[in-house]
Amino acid sequence: MTTQSTSRRRLAAGSALVVAALVGTAACGGGGSGDSKGGKAAGFNAGVGKVASPSDKKGGELKFIGTQDADSWDPQRGYYGFVWDFARYYVRTLVTPKAAPGAQSSTLVPDMATDTGQISADKKTYTFTLRSGLTWEDGQPVTSQHIKYGIERTWATDKISGGPTWLKDTLDPENEYKGPYKDTSKDKLGLKAIETPDEKTIIFKLPKPNGDFLQMLALPAAGPVRPDKDTAEKYGSKPFSNGPYKWVSYTPNKGLELVRNDKWKKESDPVRKALPDKITVKLTTNADDMDNRLIAGDYDLDINATGMGSAGRQKALQSNKANVDNPETGFIRYAAFPKTVAPFDNEHCRKAVIHAADHTSLQTARGGPQAGGDIGTSMLPPSVKGFDANYDPYDVKQGKPNEAKAKEELKACGKPGGFKTTIAVRNNKPPEVATAESLQAALKKVGIDAQIDQYDGAQSTGIIGAPKNVKAKNYGIIIMGWGADFPSGQGFLKPIADGRFIQQSGNQNYPELDDPAVNKLFDDALVETDPEKAGKIYQEANKKVMEGAWYLPFTYEKNIIWRSSRLTNVYTADSYNGRYDYASLGVVK
Repeated sequence: MTTQSTSRRRLAAGSALVVAALVGTAACGGGGSGDSKGGKAAGFNAGVGKVASPSDKKGGELKFIGTQDADSWDPQRGYYGFVWDFARYYVRTLVTPKAAPGAQSSTLVPDMATDTGQISADKKTYTFTLRSGLTWEDGQPVTSQHIKYGIERTWATDKISGGPTWLKDTLDPENEYKGPYKDTSKDKLGLKAIETPDEKTIIFKLPKPNGDFLQMLALPAAGPVRPDKDTAEKYGSKPFSNGPYKWVSYTPNKGLELVRNDKWKKESDPVRKALPDKITVKLTTNADDMDNRLIAGDYDLDINATGMGSAGRQKALQSNKANVDNPETGFIRYAAFPKTVAPFDNEHCRKAVIHAADHTSLQTARGGPQAGGDIGTSMLPPSVKGFDANYDPYDVKQGKPNEAKAKEELKACGKPGGFKTTIAVRNNKPPEVATAESLQAALKKVGIDAQIDQYDGAQSTGIIGAPKNVKAKNYGIIIMGWGADFPSGQGFLKPIADGRFIQQSGNQNYPELDDPAVNKLFDDALVETDPEKAGKIYQEANKKVMEGAWYLPFTYEKNIIWRSSRLTNVYTADSYNGRYDYASLGVVK
């Protein structure tokens, strides 16, 4: 998932060292112990790797605040990370991430299904039986046909656009089905790859094995929709719930309110605690005011979970450090080198840039070790199986540029005196602009003249996502970020390194990397249903990507996020890119 989906808001490089120092102070015990309402907070990083303030007490109002509305609250259309997290309040799926801290959340557990599926010997058929007691908010039962219909909506791209297409691409790679709104078949059986022999059974028949199929079924896009409640492109304004909460109201860019769904049965749901009586979201355009309101105790947490702003961070770390967590997000911040832009068609020129970069300076531009993240050594983050903490092919952990090595690579690529290029960076992302300036300064020392072109971040899809435009603009270096749709090499690395993912608009494979050896490794990993074995294959793909010098990773991103002293059952989950697991949260009344 791209960072367009997460509206990240952070500091410029100038205050990064100050913030890093403050985090260090907080970790050693400095700062206050609660929010301005006088509540007692759990402690610094109390919600990372463990549960802060565990409790089963029900009641009260859970108060979210945020600066970014959903792309859509429709389960089949939403693609923002925080939407997937929040959707568990009103969308249930056959399987779902385990309600547990950190890496434990990457394990999938049964949700609407009685188990995690019966898989055939050839790994192409998945059969699920539904639990008893599954209901919609009006008390009617949830059926296998409702699940099938919800998934089928993904095919109706003229009305249900913008959401993930993993299920569509896996179940119908030839795109033969046209979606439920255009189904003109006489029997109206819909997508042939999904069978529903009765209301309690659903069978998926894959054209070829895919080891991450269960991960796809855990996305909200695999949730049910009842045909008689489907309002097509308007469905996101008030989704019909089959979870523990139902929608009361929603005003775009203003806020929303959910209340308990009295038809939901706890005995049918082994995952969700459903502790608050009411859940509200306030949306604002003033990020600094949002941080101040959080610190004041007016709200419980930032729904977007993109990290506190510079001023808010400093204030929180100085006076309220016990309300702060500092998790890894699962994102990598990086530079990519499009091969269609000379001289980056030559791997030695690409390697020259990697060696010339000042990796500590880049980390500082992102916010330092805590507010920015650890120096990135490869294109798999720590939250994805296949990550190897010892793999550092360009010796970047030492944090310094290697100008001698950079000059050697420049000679090898036929540019001993350097060359000119352009760095493309979003104008609405101060940390990205700061990293561009850091890279520009470092490259100048070895003779590489890099101009910076700041473009409209809202237009990324048609600017850096259009290979023709990238070549026309001479964008030799593109600064961006990426996080996994689900925690595997397929969910993270494949969209940015598989040649079959190159698109003419909305492209995410910015280097236009199309290496048959890399593509084959992806194919080999897909048919491996053992996550550990698949992880080893993705690590090999990662090594080939790094050996080809297609990307320069900056940081394995970390955030400074706030939790109010009222929150209970607070923990960050790898399955939601370091966000809190919203479905488990409660509040002290």
